[in-house]
Order: sequence, then C-alpha cells, then structure tokens
Amino acid sequence: MMRFKGKVAHKFAESPLLELRLPAWRSRLMALLILFSFVVLIGRAFYLQILDTDFLQEKGESRYRRDIEITASRGRIADRHGDVLAISTPMRSIWAVPPAAQLTSEQTQHLAALLEIDAQGLARKLTSDKPFVFLRRQIPPPVAAQVAALKLPGIGQDKEYRRFYPTGEMTAHMVGFTGVDDKGLEGAELAFHGQLLGTPGSRSVIKDRRGQIVEDVGSVKPPQDGEDISLALDSKVQYLAYSQLKQAIADSKAKAGGIVVLDARTGEILALANWPTYNPNNRESLSGGQLRNRALTDTFEPGSTLKPFTIALAMDTGKVRFDTQINCAPGRLQIGGATISDTHRYGVLTVAEVIQKSSNVGSSKIAAMLPAQAMWEMFHSVGFGEVPRLGFPGEVSGRLRPWKSWRPIEQATMSFGHGLSVSLIQLARAYSVFARDGDLVPLSLTRVGAAKPRGTQVFSPQTAREVRAMLEMAVRPGGTAPKAQIPGYRVAGKTGTARKLENGRYTTTKYVASFVGFAPASDPRLIVAVLIDEPRGKYYGGEVAAPVFASVMAGTLRTLGIAPDAPLEVAQGAKPAVKARL
Repeated sequence: MMRFKGKVAHKFAESPLLELRLPAWRSRLMALLILFSFVVLIGRAFYLQILDTDFLQEKGESRYRRDIEITASRGRIADRHGDVLAISTPMRSIWAVPPAAQLTSEQTQHLAALLEIDAQGLARKLTSDKPFVFLRRQIPPPVAAQVAALKLPGIGQDKEYRRFYPTGEMTAHMVGFTGVDDKGLEGAELAFHGQLLGTPGSRSVIKDRRGQIVEDVGSVKPPQDGEDISLALDSKVQYLAYSQLKQAIADSKAKAGGIVVLDARTGEILALANWPTYNPNNRESLSGGQLRNRALTDTFEPGSTLKPFTIALAMDTGKVRFDTQINCAPGRLQIGGATISDTHRYGVLTVAEVIQKSSNVGSSKIAAMLPAQAMWEMFHSVGFGEVPRLGFPGEVSGRLRPWKSWRPIEQATMSFGHGLSVSLIQLARAYSVFARDGDLVPLSLTRVGAAKPRGTQVFSPQTAREVRAMLEMAVRPGGTAPKAQIPGYRVAGKTGTARKLENGRYTTTKYVASFVGFAPASDPRLIVAVLIDEPRGKYYGGEVAAPVFASVMAGTLRTLGIAPDAPLEVAQGAKPAVKARL
C-alpha cells in the first residue's frame, strides 16, 4: 500500500470491483452451453463425414465438375417421296472464358485468322468482364480441329448443328429456316418446331481452373434427336411451279407473284412458291419482301374468281338455274350513284354464260336476288375472313366485313370480288368445293394417310357439278381463259382481274391478275391458283395468269401419271356435256 498526499493507493488486484461475486449457477450454465456446442459440432461432423457424405462430395465436385449440354440433332424435313429439304450438319462453336484466356498478341492474331474475324474485335472479347463469351459459332469441324490444336488457355468448343437446305430458294417459303440457336423462324421449321427440335442430353466433365476439360466423367443423359417430318410437298411439282412463276414474273415485269398447287382429294399442299424469294442457306442481305410468304400473308381483291360462289349460292337456294336468262344489256348497271360495267356489251346471257363471259352486270343482278346475310355466311363457310391455321407465321384472315354494314352497291361488287380481300391459299382452298362435290376440304402441310379427310358441306353436289361445268366453259373458246387449256385434258377454272387500292381509291395503272382452276374436269385431282401482282403491259388474268396455270397443271398431271380425260380435239374446242337442273 502506498500513500500519495494523504490518500491511500490500492493495487489493481485489490480493486473493490473485483470483490463482486457472480452466482455460481451462471458459470456452470456457460460451461454446459460450451460443452453442448462442442457435442453438436462433433455430431454434425460425424454425420457429414461418416453417415451422409453426399453433401460434402457435391460441394467438392461443384468446384471442378460440370454438366455440359449435348445438343440434339434437329429432325429432317423431307418431301412426300423422302427427298431431303432440310437437314442438320455437325458444326462447332468456339468460346472463351476471358479471365483464363491470357493470349499473346501472336496467339490472338493466329486465332482471329482461323476464325476469320477481326483481331481487334477478338481482343476486346478476350478482355471482357463477362465470365463466358462466344467467339464464333457454326464453324466447320476441320477449322475447329485447327483451333483445338493450338491448345490456347481459356478457349474451348462445343458441338452444335447448322441447318442446310438442299433445294435452296425453290422451297424457301414452304420449308422456312432456323436461327443460329436452331429455333424455327419461318415456314415448316416454325410450324413443326416442337417435333423437329428434339431433347438435348448432358455429360459430366472435370475442368481445371482455366476452364479446360481434363477428364470426361461420363454421360448423364443421352440426347434424343428430333422427329423427322414428311411434308405433302412434291419436289418435282414444286420445281415446276417455282420455275414457271419465276419466268412469268420476268416476262410480265411484275412486282411479285405466288402459286399454290393442292390435291383436291386430300387437301395436301403439293407446291407453294412465291416471288421474290431468298436462299435460306445465305441470309446475309435479306429484305422483308423476300421473306414474306405472300401466298399466306398478302391479301388482294380476288375479282371475278368469286363469281362462281355467288352463282352457286343462288342456284343452291333456287333463285336461278343453269340456263336461267339474265339481261345484261346494255353492259352497264346503275346502283345508287355508282355504275357497274362489263368489258363488252352483252345482251341476254344464261347463268352459265355469265361465268363464261365473266359479266359483272349479270353477277350483280344475281347477287341482288340474295340476302346479304346469306352471302356473308356462304363466303365465311368457304374460309374467307378466317385464318387458315396452317401454323405458318403471318397467316391472315383477309377482310370480310359484317353483312349488316353492306350497302346495295357493296353487295353487288362483292359478287364479283371487290370490297373484300383474301389470300391466295384461301382462294385455292375455296375452289375445292367445286373440284369436289360441294364440300370444303381442310388443308394439310404433311402427308395424309389412307383415310381421306372429310370436308364440310357448303353446296349440294348437284350445284357443285353444274358450276364445274360453267367453269369448264370459261376456258373454252368464247370464254375468258382459252390460254388455260391443256391438250388431252378437260380443264375448269376462272380468271380474275382487279384494280389495286391506293389511298382509298382504285388505280387505273396497277392490277392484280389471277387464275384458279382444276383438272381433269371429269374427276378433279388438282387445284392450281396463280397470282401475278402488278404486271406491266397485259394485265388480264386470262392473258397473264392462265398460261402459268396451264404449264404447271400440264406438267403436274404428267408427273403424277394422271390419265387424260379428253381427246385432243375435245380439249381444243368442244363444249362440255352439261346436265342442267330442270
């Protein structure tokens, strides 16, 4: 003890604060808690290291083991005879792990040369903050082998596939194409994407800290390749349709065009072509006009190709008969403040001759006998105003306004194909009611089996046969489409010529020419629809579209081995035998 100026100084060990005494139970409790913690830790360690080793094993493997996806091969697309239209070829993708890709300038230059990319761009990717980057995708395996031989740190590769289209631009709009990730983007590639895609597999590998695979542990799940698809398309018919359309567009200096070939019995699409088109194997400089599947995405006013439907409805409801006379003089008809005109001044025509001569006046007078609602329901029943639902992107329904808003002049113009719009595929399908016994057949992109599809009845069989005879008259001398005749075959069809709408007005310089027909007329097997958009010079459907129909139909009939149904002299000029309803 020391004293400082009268005060007593205590040693630290003799501090009064240390004289406070804690309860004995608190120290014992703390000792028990510490002991219990040690027991829990020892138990947990025993459980993880002796009883359940999966957890630590999984954590350890996560540091070096990876599951790599094994790409499945996309299914092939073939035509009805098995000819390949789309197939996947093995390719490689080159990737990098930037933190591990420490390349010299010389190595970067060499790699860029092999990948055919800019060296500076490659250097930027290799110094990226991203943990993973693709350097080049879909390169040929020989090039990938050269890259692998360099043994560059942080550079790896995976197997993938690239789609190849042997028929190129000929079937582009029908088959479509895929993107770099193997997803269908157009045509059948998109319509059947789920079936074609397949299921990817996976395999386990061990990687070092640089991302390099050092050991292949084994396969976890094998890939399941996609399903092969057989389209209804016939490559020979497709080539014929495509080449004839292309030539017709060039000859008429037209803006665009389309053609569809259907099997009248099954509804199968045997051919579908558009112009302009594109090469799906090389899509570096494509425009929207090339990609557009005009037969499904573009609509037009069908013109006189709709007259047979109006007349069929009038015959089915008993308003007219095959030989009912319609006064078409003097070639003009005033409805309200509008005038409907014929190209020639006809006098009295029978209903059959209204089709043969393509009289707007006669068609308008027949339409006036019908309720607007009945016409609307008939148009809708043959597929106008609704999407075909083939699965192609951009399919359109066309334009068919509600019947309650129709004025008398609009009902008249609709009877000859103005005031409503359709797509070429809709028009081709609608004509199946005349090629068959009045029923509308569903369309199919794929082959139809032995069981023939059942159609929806629209007109009576008798009406369908009589309209078929009228359409046969339209391609004979005296009709609007003698250029659609085919030696040795009876042909039936109808021309269409319509002015185009621009800014709400019909132009006098731009037209859409069309022709739809079928053959052999005695037992229709094929339907061909042709559209020529904005032909220069001659623009009537009988002058521009009918010859394309004749060439394609003749070649297809011979290709499919369909027997002629008429002697040459009959095909050249005789009138068809018609059993009219009395």
